[in-house]
Amino acid sequence: MTDSSTLAELSPDFQRIVEARHHDPFAVLGRHRRDNRDLIRAFLPHAEEVRVGSAGRVMERIAGTAIFECEVEAEATDLHYRLYWTDQTGQTHSFIDPYTFPPRLSDFDLYLFGEGRHWNIYRVLGAHPHSVDGIDGILFATWAPNAERISVVGEFNGWDGRRHPMRVRGASGVWELFIPELQPGLLYKFEIRNRAHGTIHLKSDPYGRQFELRPNTASIITRESGYAWNDADWLAQRKDWPWLHRPLSVYEMHAGSWKRDLEGGYLNYRDLAHELVDYVKSAGFSHIELMPVTEHPLDASWGYQTTGYFAPTSRFGTPDDFRYFVDHCHRNGIGVLLDWVPAHFPKDAHGLARFDGTALYEHEDPRLGEHRDWGTLIYNYGRNEVKNFLLGSALFWLEEFHLDGLRVDAVASMLYLDYSRQPGDWIPNKYGGNENLEAIAFLRDLNTVVHQQFPGVLVIAEESTAWPQVTRPTWTGGLGFSMKWNMGWMHDILVYMGKDPVHRHYHHDQLTFGLLYAFTENFVLPFSHDEVVHGKGSMLAKMPGDEWRRFANLRVLYTMMFTYPGKKLLFMGCEFAQTGEWNHTTALDWPLLESNLHKGVLHLVSDLNRLYQSTSALYAYDFESQGFEWIDSHDAAQSVISYVRRDDDSHVVVVLNFTPVPRHNYRIGVPEPVGYREVFNSDAECYGGANLGNWEIKTESVEWMGRAQSVVLTLPPLAGIVLAPVAPSATPDCGTPGDE
Repeated sequence: MTDSSTLAELSPDFQRIVEARHHDPFAVLGRHRRDNRDLIRAFLPHAEEVRVGSAGRVMERIAGTAIFECEVEAEATDLHYRLYWTDQTGQTHSFIDPYTFPPRLSDFDLYLFGEGRHWNIYRVLGAHPHSVDGIDGILFATWAPNAERISVVGEFNGWDGRRHPMRVRGASGVWELFIPELQPGLLYKFEIRNRAHGTIHLKSDPYGRQFELRPNTASIITRESGYAWNDADWLAQRKDWPWLHRPLSVYEMHAGSWKRDLEGGYLNYRDLAHELVDYVKSAGFSHIELMPVTEHPLDASWGYQTTGYFAPTSRFGTPDDFRYFVDHCHRNGIGVLLDWVPAHFPKDAHGLARFDGTALYEHEDPRLGEHRDWGTLIYNYGRNEVKNFLLGSALFWLEEFHLDGLRVDAVASMLYLDYSRQPGDWIPNKYGGNENLEAIAFLRDLNTVVHQQFPGVLVIAEESTAWPQVTRPTWTGGLGFSMKWNMGWMHDILVYMGKDPVHRHYHHDQLTFGLLYAFTENFVLPFSHDEVVHGKGSMLAKMPGDEWRRFANLRVLYTMMFTYPGKKLLFMGCEFAQTGEWNHTTALDWPLLESNLHKGVLHLVSDLNRLYQSTSALYAYDFESQGFEWIDSHDAAQSVISYVRRDDDSHVVVVLNFTPVPRHNYRIGVPEPVGYREVFNSDAECYGGANLGNWEIKTESVEWMGRAQSVVLTLPPLAGIVLAPVAPSATPDCGTPGDE
């Protein structure tokens, strides 16, 4: 302890060291030249005696303090000397003095960070194994411009903020400290003293690569990964992947509730990889989309309230375990997308909120800096260092974990200053509008940099408004996303499907309206987790009628989804008609697959996936109008629609009947005078249907619906059929039932 009378007699520098508030401890501690001799000084609060070198000179204590100093011959002492100290119990400790090392971060790194354009900032800030003059240790760095003092604290120094204060790098606001001989695996945090009011804040590392398992919140020092990737072929072909004209069918899933182990615990990333990939391949999906596995403290947030933007959550294993997950997916031909959340962050005391005692990552004014609905904070996108933090995070996941894309959450909340706000609870931009100009600039930078650095990688927006050109290039005024979720189509079709079929003819426009804007953006058709929680019911529960009708409705809905323009996304459990809402605390209800009806829906989705991915007419022009044409959009009286999907060389015909009434002798016009055959029928017996359909379909020279040729069909009830021009010798399979 230092009494007040002693403290008053100390120099101001010594006072600040003793009080743990010195912004430049290197000015006081370490080695300092005095004439032809060196003065060595250390601050060791729990030391009784301190010596320089194993047989070196005993350092003198400055009376009433824990500051020790002595003079030594410069040539007789190592540049990076070792201090030995004895604590109050008589135990001896030793360490190489960290205050003998010069600054390690380059001025160029700091300049780029200040400009918001350091794409690999995660290799600079955080905690990284480092070597100086042949001495190994850990280099710590963080950004906190409003701090008076920052210390690295951890299990290596008793979590004592007096032991390892950091140096500030001028006006950059970046603090750094190299601590020799520390090893990966140790726990640490940053202890930050605010410059204005002296409050102390104990924070996890914003750039931390690994964290303790919740509810603990310390960061973990990680070594540089030595994981041996085996996906070079996948990455090479991805660079030239013409995704605009290729099929994309995404299985969205929550890693904590897809399956559990025998004790009800989480599966490790590696175990999950094997079980999930086998299942996804058998179901025919091309990609997996993970709900956020970025570290987060609250299970119930599903990962959307992130605290670790550079760390896979420890719930499911280590960072290398996650690398294995992605690698295994790639080696089996499955792409991996990640939900990524740059729109907001939680208020947890150990996280980014008021990181240095001020609104650093967020806005000070809650009209700009707080989401009222979610109880979270909004990033200050106008601050270069904040923008660089988020850009660095996006690039980190793509570089370090070989991810194939990011689905950016809650984009609408980023674009509008008045998003979900009452009048008077938001601040207009400098032009008086409600557009968040800084967030728009950030999103354009994000998409530009990602597409430049990682050709073939997708960036997908969850965006629910009519904001123009979300998926158009930035140089034309767009936001530059690869794709966006088609929330309008999803909403309209679910409202329609929720109607009793007897009333559907009054709502026929909800089936057809989406084609008015279907090609204004690059759309993904999403039936996501958001549609099966919070009282919305499961996909099956949304369907009206008795058991037969509910399953048939779901089958025809999925048939429309897989034949409608746009890429596909289906949330886990929807593919086998999960009965209840999704519950993140338990595994999916896998025993349902013992039922033929549920098994039939999974069979249907698997066959739709394979039909979609093997039929270029269903995907080649998902985003362009030449890939779609109506045959008949006006048959509201019978609740039937029919259309053509095509590529440059082929086509298929889709007919959907949204009533439980079979339609016999139903004539439609067709594009060509060829024979047609059902290549898919959602009423097939193997899917749980009644097997009503068509065997031989002859084209007649009867003008119908403005076409020179037509065919007469039997339309099964609450079902969809897909017809393709085929040779007469073709034979049906499970999904193409014969006429009964």
